Amino acid sequence: MLSPELAAEEVGCSFSLSSLRLDYITRVGIETGRVWLAEGVGKRMKEVWRRCALGAALILIATNFLSCMHELKLVSITIHPTSFTFPTPDPDVHGDFTAFGNYIHPPDTRDITDKVTWKTDVPQLLQINGGVVSPQTGNVCGIADVSASMQDGGNLVIAYATVTVNDPTNPLCPGGSQSQGVLIVTLAGTGTGSVTSAPAGINCPSQSCGALFNVGSTVVLTATPNNGFTVSWAGCTSQTGTTCSVLVTTGSTEVTATFN
Repeated sequence: MLSPELAAEEVGCSFSLSSLRLDYITRVGIETGRVWLAEGVGKRMKEVWRRCALGAALILIATNFLSCMHELKLVSITIHPTSFTFPTPDPDVHGDFTAFGNYIHPPDTRDITDKVTWKTDVPQLLQINGGVVSPQTGNVCGIADVSASMQDGGNLVIAYATVTVNDPTNPLCPGGSQSQGVLIVTLAGTGTGSVTSAPAGINCPSQSCGALFNVGSTVVLTATPNNGFTVSWAGCTSQTGTTCSVLVTTGSTEVTATFN
């Protein structure tokens, strides 16, 4: 069987991965015209077309094969829902989180809930088993982050969600005070970045994505997109570029920062 290179060399076809179709069409057209004039429409023309088509097909097959040799790579994890609130500190009530892995080579999204490692940064507040969380016993309350992480090819891929445990009977707890409200930041989108607050309290996703602030105060959130990404906001009282201002009210207020 003729190799693509030999077929190309004999009939003047030139194949390259970047301009395969253009070279193919151009040179076949030139060669066809030359052969047509020199020999007429006969065996030589058919052979030109056959060899050029064979060379093009072989290179396309080889290119597709090489692209398929890349290993499936996990590039990000998305947790659904991105936040959950327990209205009371009842340990018999649970919230269910699902982790989705976003892959390339080829592009794909899979449920990886049972493959990731689930943790919380405040274990005294939450008990977590897989993607199922519930308040600890003992009338606890507060705000905590839940993380889902997975090692892939030596890289740690991680995502966060925020959990609030309210206690309307306790003025020191989220939901129990008329003087403090909960502000929760949710990160979304296909890009990455971070959000911090002024006054301090939120540093998402590395520390906390939710905090208590005085009711009636204005909290300024600042997003820092990673290289190549931009941010858009939802839930702000006002916004300008990478900053979002939020007027804190009683209960809970949620803001979403979408990085794309």
